Amino acid sequence: MGKRVLLVEDEPNIIEAIRFILSRDGWRVDTHSDGATALEAVARARPDVMVLDVMLPGKSGFDILRELRADEATRSLPVLMLTAKGQGKDRELALQFGANRFMTKPFSNDEVLDCLRELAGE
Repeated sequence: MGKRVLLVEDEPNIIEAIRFILSRDGWRVDTHSDGATALEAVARARPDVMVLDVMLPGKSGFDILRELRADEATRSLPVLMLTAKGQGKDRELALQFGANRFMTKPFSNDEVLDCLRELAGE
């Protein structure tokens, strides 16, 4: 069985694109689109790696990341943060709060796949 990824993203076209490329590569993909309940989704899915959007309804990706890093159970979960902005400040915040990698939209399919393989230790 492949690695599990939890994709926390609220844009359907991005969800489908990432689900397609990862499923084709043998990953098990769980998706969640509400920031307010993202931590519950992490506990439920128990992913090997997480893709986390910055702009989410209910709670920002930065707040979610801060909470993940504050919890012993999820402190070492590899996280790839996605943002549409691509501003230097977003990158700084993502790294400050403990993101393992940071990627701006639009991104290439190969870029996402290579990054997640690396984060999952493949």
